Amino acid sequence: MSITVTTWSLEQTSPADLRPATAPPGEVTVVRAGTPSPEFSRYLYTAVGQDIRWTDRLALTYAQWEEALRRRGTETWVAYDHGTPAGYVELQAQDEGAVEIVYFGLIPAFRGRRIGGHLLSYGVARAWDLAERWPDLPPTKRVWLHTCSKDGEHAMDNYLRRGFQLFDTKVEEEPEVATPGPWPGA
Repeated sequence: MSITVTTWSLEQTSPADLRPATAPPGEVTVVRAGTPSPEFSRYLYTAVGQDIRWTDRLALTYAQWEEALRRRGTETWVAYDHGTPAGYVELQAQDEGAVEIVYFGLIPAFRGRRIGGHLLSYGVARAWDLAERWPDLPPTKRVWLHTCSKDGEHAMDNYLRRGFQLFDTKVEEEPEVATPGPWPGA
């Protein structure tokens, strides 16, 4: 069995492109996970991707997770709502001043509460100033990401409202996989 998946690639080419969302009400904070932790990152990945078929990293070993997280210019920023992890954005520096938003999303219980726009705004701003924290990297010239038709229903709108511009679209057939849930069988 297969499904048709549309993947959209979007970018910003200037910090002035970012149109920040207003902060949500309540006690929402965004904090950098300063110590790479495969356990914590896998938790975030499975919690956010449980209902939208994030499966590409599930087969990674502990060492592979650790390698990905320790890569130069990789950062994980976590949104907390009253101290509880609500979602995250993972940034990854690439060649020639590009920074990819590799993963971004909210745990299902925190969607629809205006946290996503705030977290995306914060993450994009951190992508633009990444070289300030990694002095051996060139200044950011481009922030980009991709989203697809399997992602949350408000994902594309959020990216466009934050100032991203579409630069590529692909349509492919993919094998249909079960939604992994937060743990096997959930």
